[in-house]
Amino acid sequence: MTTPYQQQGQAPVPPQTPPQAPPQAYAPQQPQQQGQPQAPQHQAPHIPPGYVSPPPGAPAQPYAAVGTYTSPIPIQRTHLGNAIASEWTKIKSVRSTIWTLSVMAALVVGIGFLTSASTNDSDYTSAPTTLPGFFGALLGQLCVVTLGVLVISSEYGTGMIRTTFTASPARSRVLTAKALVFFTLAFVTTTLSLALVTFISSGMHSGPEVMDPSNDQLIGATVGVGLYVSLLGLLSLAVGSMLRHSAGAITTMLGVVLLPSILPAFLMMSPSLADLGVTMQKYSSPFALAALFQIDDSVGSGWSQLGVLGGITAAALVAAYVLLEKRDV
Repeated sequence: MTTPYQQQGQAPVPPQTPPQAPPQAYAPQQPQQQGQPQAPQHQAPHIPPGYVSPPPGAPAQPYAAVGTYTSPIPIQRTHLGNAIASEWTKIKSVRSTIWTLSVMAALVVGIGFLTSASTNDSDYTSAPTTLPGFFGALLGQLCVVTLGVLVISSEYGTGMIRTTFTASPARSRVLTAKALVFFTLAFVTTTLSLALVTFISSGMHSGPEVMDPSNDQLIGATVGVGLYVSLLGLLSLAVGSMLRHSAGAITTMLGVVLLPSILPAFLMMSPSLADLGVTMQKYSSPFALAALFQIDDSVGSGWSQLGVLGGITAAALVAAYVLLEKRDV
């Protein structure tokens, strides 16, 4: 009897069998006696990779735990010092800080040196030898104003402010750290530049006919002017935090600095607005700097103008804190 495959000349196909699993080794189980509890099976604790055990005798540190995972990094509560260190790293790493402060110091020292070199001893019979620093401070304050705006507005322009607030969710702490770092840096740079100009001018002009500056004049021409210029920069930082735009904040601050110096000339043309013009001129930036340098006894000591600027800066900072907490990034 032939199959259809044999009739066609094809070889028969053997039937396929399912694959069998390999034989497993038989492990005899020990019989468990009745009434004897089974010993619990202990598992080794899970140690995350990279964990380093603390040295013997060290105090226990809290660790962050998420579900069954425990981070080997100890939890450390952040504080204002961490924010200050972060802002100091940022402000010294940006080129605009170096260039702006370098230009400010070059203007103050350079113009002061040229003024001292182009004057004689007879020019200081009624004016203190600290006078050459006044002309450089008039231009140098604009550099500090620009830097104050860029300290915070540049982060809004690049979007880096989101990373800053993610790393430090306490926004008021970030603004406080920026204000402290910037104010300290601006004050130290401005005061040292003015002190160098005073030293150069006093060395170039000395004699019996030269008026020796008193302690009040020296303090006003160095520390007082340094405080005034630094407060202007701090006011710029507050305005930059509120406006969040570099060009708009710089334009606003230039108007704050220059407008009180120009507008009184037009206000004094009207008899009804003459008193307003005189008051505005008294608290303008050039008049306040001249008073701190004590160029003339009639202009006062300049500390009242410094107090008014401090009050305005404090009010602007309060507004910046309130808007920073209310608005979204």
